[in-house]
Amino acid sequence: MIRILNSKDVAEDFFKPRTLGSSVHEKVQTILDDVKHHGEKAIFELSRQFDRACPKSLEIAKEDLEAAANELKANSPEIYDALCYSRDLALAFSAEQRKCFTNFEVELRPGLFTGQKTIPVERAGIYVPAGRFPLLSSVIMGVTPAKAAGCDEVILCTPPMPHPENKDKPYADKGIMAAAYICGVDKVFAVGGAQAIGAMCYGTESIPQVQVIAGPGNKFVAEAKRIVYGEVGIDFIAGPTEVLVIADDSANPAWVAADLLAQAEHDADAQSILVTCSKSLAEAVSKEIDVQLEKLDTATTAIQSIQNNGMIILCESYEEACKIANEKAPEHLELAFEDTAQRAKLVDLCRNFGSLFIGHRSAEVLGDYAAGLNHTLPTVGTAKFTGGLSVRHFLKTVTTLRTEENSDGSVKEGVKASTKAANIIGHAEGLSGHANAAFVRM
Repeated sequence: MIRILNSKDVAEDFFKPRTLGSSVHEKVQTILDDVKHHGEKAIFELSRQFDRACPKSLEIAKEDLEAAANELKANSPEIYDALCYSRDLALAFSAEQRKCFTNFEVELRPGLFTGQKTIPVERAGIYVPAGRFPLLSSVIMGVTPAKAAGCDEVILCTPPMPHPENKDKPYADKGIMAAAYICGVDKVFAVGGAQAIGAMCYGTESIPQVQVIAGPGNKFVAEAKRIVYGEVGIDFIAGPTEVLVIADDSANPAWVAADLLAQAEHDADAQSILVTCSKSLAEAVSKEIDVQLEKLDTATTAIQSIQNNGMIILCESYEEACKIANEKAPEHLELAFEDTAQRAKLVDLCRNFGSLFIGHRSAEVLGDYAAGLNHTLPTVGTAKFTGGLSVRHFLKTVTTLRTEENSDGSVKEGVKASTKAANIIGHAEGLSGHANAAFVRM
């Protein structure tokens, strides 16, 4: 079923960003304008048109969040414990990331002190979709870096669902509600789609305006994030999910096939790629895909993805495989090799990816759920210039300047030299006001 082709036969389009479907820009712009000017009146009208429920308010009660978490803990303790485990790892990893963003002040020249301060945004907004597969893990991946960054408040929006007792009360997918409670989200709102992005960007009667919006969503959500960027910060615009596996004969064909299908089941537009120098591995993985598809509940979607976008590429060397990977810049990149000097070399050669998974047991699914890494990653080639969601998206790095005089009140040499240079450069640019602001201090 999956295509096997030589690297020289790979079409040039393979390396180009994939754009899917017709533009939804005008429709999304209308929704955003409506929310901006009419607030929750617009949201309720959109809920009546598109959602499974239309409550009369938006904020989900804390007791409903807690009840969902308690119900999950009682009825499905293994799921509850797995979510807590994932949260703890994600928080620990995010806390390590936070340590990298340090404050400093340094005296570059006598009396001239320059510094850096890293400040969290005050309020972060997380979007979590709830379509065919309510993504409980996306709650963890969105909330934990914002919490680790030190945001004063983290809010979450997710599509409304019917309340079990009162249709007028806001409610959402119970798993998402439970995950939000487990992660310590401050407020959860039952609003989905582009209108949720608008609500977090502009603020409404009950939804506070945020400084950064993060989280996955459909094409309407993605387009809404694209439009509001500039009025609010965003993580990035995500496209269809993708995985590229580079593997040699030491790889287990069943494991490789499983990793390819794990991405393919997301969506018919997902892309799963194997790059190898081994024809025997290529053939074994191809057969194993067919075998596993027979038992996969999501086979209908996975088959479409594999047939439309999947492929196995045979190359001449693993250095060439890394070159292919760097040009493709996949969301997920796996190196299915034993721990050898060759693998270490390939790790150094690979530079364009969302996350890199090194070794046979470092399955991409661990990154999705339970290894501390964030699974919200750049797609469609954007890994060439950005990484995945992290604490940095909820931080701003600002700079400071402080000058110091001598004990007798005279100007220190560094301050004097910088003031003189500023005066000269201001004149050189023809900006006499700039030059004068320096000159009056000389």
